[in-house]
Amino acid sequence: MSEEQLTVKTVWSKHFIDSGVPKPDDFEIVETKISQEISDGEMIIQVQVMSVDPYLRGMLKSKNSPESRKTMKGFVAGKILKSKNESWKVGDYFGASLPFSTYQLITPTTLATTVFWKLTGMVDDSTVSRGIGALGMPGSTAYGGLIDVLKPNQGETLFVSAASGAVGSLVGQIAKIHGVKTIIGSCGGESKGKTIVQEFGYTNSIDYKKLQTAEELRQEILKVDEKGIDMYFENVGGIHFDAAMSCLKAKGRIAVCGTISSYNDAKPPKNMVDISDMIYKNQRIEG
Repeated sequence: MSEEQLTVKTVWSKHFIDSGVPKPDDFEIVETKISQEISDGEMIIQVQVMSVDPYLRGMLKSKNSPESRKTMKGFVAGKILKSKNESWKVGDYFGASLPFSTYQLITPTTLATTVFWKLTGMVDDSTVSRGIGALGMPGSTAYGGLIDVLKPNQGETLFVSAASGAVGSLVGQIAKIHGVKTIIGSCGGESKGKTIVQEFGYTNSIDYKKLQTAEELRQEILKVDEKGIDMYFENVGGIHFDAAMSCLKAKGRIAVCGTISSYNDAKPPKNMVDISDMIYKNQRIEG
């Protein structure tokens, strides 16, 4: 006698959203069923947490996708419910880039064509969300952007936008561990400013909501270090990039991770860079 089928809940987007802030009515939860019967090499997983990251906004725009109605996909974490795969046993925890579906059949082809990593021994049911945080995409992005792209040296000054976010909050902590002397974080509001200094390794915070222009932001950065910054970890774009570029020292580096300030715009504004100035200052911008 076959086992009862599992009821699967999946998040779908209903249509394209080229501009504006997405609303709950732009999405729907669709219920389907899947069999619990599996073949060699396969397994059934339960997704326990899903991460709605800023980069997903681009997938809702018509220029980036051929389908207006589609299953949402992103980074998730959960555990193995059934397995006939030698590398995974029942109860193992995982992180992955998969559809936003509560239960899924994972085949050898799925494992070979998507990002899928083991979290067993590092999380339990109460901490599984770390698989979409420090032990997931935000953690690898923060580490890779800071260590591999910016290559920090002890005693330098770092500026980070969206410093209280999933990636920015980790960048500050990693920078502190690696001996960065001055770590300036931009975030919105007094409460977030206190949090990044008290908990996330930052030495200074700037409340961007009190500022209107790149020049105003530049002046706030220079109040912390009058000589400017050695590194900028870019998460926001707009006036943040312009301000950071204007006070970037010789041999300064910029890691471009995101431009969240324009994700809801149909036609995002462009930043201007004086590339001739970069020649003589030996500066570097890298995605």
